[in-house]
Amino acid sequence: MAPSTLQPLEASTPVVDRTQRLLAAAAGTNDATRRQRLRDEVVLVNLAVARSVAGRYQGRGEPLDDLIQAASVGLVKAVRGYDPFRGHDFLSYAVPVITGEVRRHFRDHAWAVRPPRGVQQLQQEISASAPRLAQQLARTPGPADIAQALGVRGCEVIEALSADGCFTPTSLDVRAAYGDGASLGELLPAADRELAAAQARCVLVPALRALPPRDRRIVALRYYCELSQQQIAADVGISQMQVSRVLRRVLEDLRPRVE
Repeated sequence: MAPSTLQPLEASTPVVDRTQRLLAAAAGTNDATRRQRLRDEVVLVNLAVARSVAGRYQGRGEPLDDLIQAASVGLVKAVRGYDPFRGHDFLSYAVPVITGEVRRHFRDHAWAVRPPRGVQQLQQEISASAPRLAQQLARTPGPADIAQALGVRGCEVIEALSADGCFTPTSLDVRAAYGDGASLGELLPAADRELAAAQARCVLVPALRALPPRDRRIVALRYYCELSQQQIAADVGISQMQVSRVLRRVLEDLRPRVE
């Protein structure tokens, strides 16, 4: 049985120091198998970090297990991409990578309201550049740092970052901060039936004018005066069956004109 790579490290070594030593050892060996073992240990040591990042996004419509899996994938990518000889700690690089992977999971699987493609594209660029900036700055980059690095305006970066709220829309039962404690649903304006009727008339009137006079009268008696087919038949002087056929034919003719 091969000796564990944990043996050179003391059990009481803090996680951060232990992580740095493992990564330095992985970067300094030419043995691919040993390098992979060391990187695997870094992942195991820092799984709590991945779970912590995933927990920030809990309750947005995606199962926590899926978020932890995405965060773990980000942790693996961070371990592979980190350069221990640049002088910055691992977490300042890893957390943006893990966060980007979790956000990518939401972009691919969990949009409830999909933002414009330009915002989505900028989010991808932010996720890709944030780890590099974090390692260069030795801290989490802010919107101004990201905007300068990507050559875009700060307001565009803020808009892309704020699109996280599109993952799960706010419930209409949530109490608003204004309106005497009313819910968001109670503050929404009621549907304007008169406006809808006016819009329908604007569409239908030209089409109805094109009908023969008898057909137009039958439609008016049925849908405006709300007479029965039997009453319409008595008024027009035809059978109830003929009224039914006229209405069916007129509706079939009107549908493509309205559409």
